[in-house]
Amino acid sequence: MGLSSQELQDAKEAFSAIDINGDGRLTASEISQLFKNLNEPLPGFKVREMIAEVDTSGNGTVELNEFVNMYEKVKTTKTSYGLADGAKNAKVVKEIGGTSDASAHGTKHSFSSEETASFSNWVNTILGKDAELASRLPINEDTDDLFKAVHDGLLLCKLINSSVAETVDERAINKKKLNMYTIHENQTLVLNSASAIGCNIINIGAQDLMDGKPHLVLGLTWQIIRIGLLSKISLKENPNLAALLKDGESLSDLLKLSPEQLLIRWVNYQMEQAGCPRRINNLTKDITDSEVYTHLIYQVAPEGSGVTMAPLNAGNDLSKAGSMLDEADKIDCKNFVRPADVVSGHPKLNLAFVANLFNTYPCLEARDDGLGDIDLGDMAETREEKTFRNFMNSLGVNPFVNNLYEDLRDAIVLLQILDKIKPGCVEWNKVNMPPFKAMSANMKSIENCNYLVQLAKEMGFSLVGIGGTDINSGNKTLTLALVWQMLRAYTIAVLQSLSGDGKAVSDSDIVSWVNLTLKSKDKTSTISSFKDQTISTARAILDIVDCIKPGAPNFDLVVENPTSDEDKMMNAKYAISMCRKIGARTYALPEDITEVKPKMVMTIFACLMSRSFQKK
Repeated sequence: MGLSSQELQDAKEAFSAIDINGDGRLTASEISQLFKNLNEPLPGFKVREMIAEVDTSGNGTVELNEFVNMYEKVKTTKTSYGLADGAKNAKVVKEIGGTSDASAHGTKHSFSSEETASFSNWVNTILGKDAELASRLPINEDTDDLFKAVHDGLLLCKLINSSVAETVDERAINKKKLNMYTIHENQTLVLNSASAIGCNIINIGAQDLMDGKPHLVLGLTWQIIRIGLLSKISLKENPNLAALLKDGESLSDLLKLSPEQLLIRWVNYQMEQAGCPRRINNLTKDITDSEVYTHLIYQVAPEGSGVTMAPLNAGNDLSKAGSMLDEADKIDCKNFVRPADVVSGHPKLNLAFVANLFNTYPCLEARDDGLGDIDLGDMAETREEKTFRNFMNSLGVNPFVNNLYEDLRDAIVLLQILDKIKPGCVEWNKVNMPPFKAMSANMKSIENCNYLVQLAKEMGFSLVGIGGTDINSGNKTLTLALVWQMLRAYTIAVLQSLSGDGKAVSDSDIVSWVNLTLKSKDKTSTISSFKDQTISTARAILDIVDCIKPGAPNFDLVVENPTSDEDKMMNAKYAISMCRKIGARTYALPEDITEVKPKMVMTIFACLMSRSFQKK
C-alpha cells in the first residue's frame, strides 16, 4: 500500500532525529538510545532483531531506505517493538524541544532548536570578528537565522577553515556580484572541502544548503564543528595527554583511544586531582546533575578567575546547571549547552562543551617520568594517514575512523569501502558483526580480515605478502598499501561509471586525456607522467580546470613559472580549491602537488576527468 507523502516525510524526520552522529545510518546504540529516551529501554538482542528484519545490505546498521521500510511495516502491522510510536515520539520530541519551520518548498521540517542555538552561538564566537560576515553576524540564536546565513556559502567556507586551517583558499570563493550560479559554485566548494576533511556529505546537495534546509544544514555544521573541536584532542597536539596513562599502559595504548574516550578519561583525571569521588563513563546521563561539571570547571579554572563551587547548592538539577554555566562563563567556556541540554544529557552538545573546555584549559602537566617528553615519531598521524582516514569517513563508514590502524582491525570499515567500490560484492551474511564476545573477538576479526583480503584479490588488488593477520595486527606499511589501493579503486570506479563504456582506465589513459584536453583548448602545459616535476607549479591542474569550466580560475592570482616553495604552495592551494569548486571531489592536499606525490596527483587528474565526463 505504501506510505503517504506526509508519512514518508515523518519517517525521514524521525530518522534524522534518531541519527545522533549524523552519519546517515542508525546503529544499534542509536536505536537503543531512542527507546531509553522514551523510557522504553530494550535489551540488546531485541534491538539487533529489529535491525535484522530490515537490514537488506547486511552491514548491521539501518540506512534511510531500510528505516522507511521498517516504518511502513510498523504502520501497517503495529509490530517490531513499537518502533512506529518510537519514531513518532522522536519527531515530537524534536518539535517540542525545537521548532518547526516551512522550507523553501513549503514542506514542514522538524529540527532541533537546541542545536540551532548552540551552533549559532559557536559561529558567533569564532567568526564574530570577521569583517566579511559583519552583515549577518551575530546570528540570533533563538531564530532560524542560521539557515539564512549559510545561503551563499561564505560562512560555511570560513567555518571549515576555522576547524581545519587553510582547507579552503578564500581566493576561490565568489564574494561579489553573486547570483544563483556563483552561489551554487560556493556551495559545491563547501561540500567538497567538507568531504576532504572527513565530513559525510551523502544526500546533501549544494541546493539544499542554498535553500537552508534545517536538518541538512545542522548535520553538516555539526560535523564541521566536531572535527575542529576533536582535532586538538591528540598526543600530537597536546603531548601532556600522557598524564592520562594508567598503570601498565604505554603511549601506543593512549593513541588507540578515540577523542571521546580521551575526554572522558580527562574528566575523570581532573576529578581525581580535585579529590572528587565521582567518575563518569559517558557525557550524557553521568553529567546531568552538574556535579561533575562544577568540580571540573573549578579544577581547571585559572587562579583569580572567581569560579566557585556554588552550583552544588543551587537546588534542582536545572538550577544547578544554570549556576554551573554561570561559573563556566567566568572563564569564557559557556559555549554549546544551555541548562536544559545538561539536564537532558544532549550527546552532541555536551561532547562539544567538554571538548571546548579541554581545548581552552587542558590543565595537564608533563609526567615526571619523562613519558610526556618522548618524540612521538611514527606514532603521530602522518599526512597520508589523515588523508586516507578522511576519505573513509567522508563515505559515511560506520564506525567513524579515528585511528587508521586500530579502527580497521576487524575489517568492518574496509569491507564497507569495498562494497562502495563494487556494490554487492560483500556477502554480509559471511561477515562477523560486532560486538564480539571477548573470548572469540580476535578470531572473528581475523576471519573478517581474511574475507576482506580474498575479496580484494578478486577485485584485482595487488596484495602480495598481505594477509588478513597483517590488517588485524595493524601492520602500518601493509595496511597503508591496501588502503591506498582502495582510494585508487574508488576514484577509478567513479571515473569508469561516468565514462560511458565502462572500460578499465589506466594511468596512461588519464595522462593521455590530460594532454589531449590541454591541447584541444590551446594550452601550452603538458605532463609526461604523474611524476612530472612541472606539476609542482600547479599550472597543468589549473589549465585543466579552465578547460572544463572556462573562466573559472582567475589566472591573475596565479604565479607564472614559480620557483620558490612559497609561490608553488600558493598556486597549489588555489588549484585544490578550484578543483573542488567546479565539482571535482579530490582528497589531495596542496603538498601533494608541490612535492609531486604521484599517487595523489593521479587522483587529482582522475577526479577532474570524472568531472569532465559529468559535464558531457
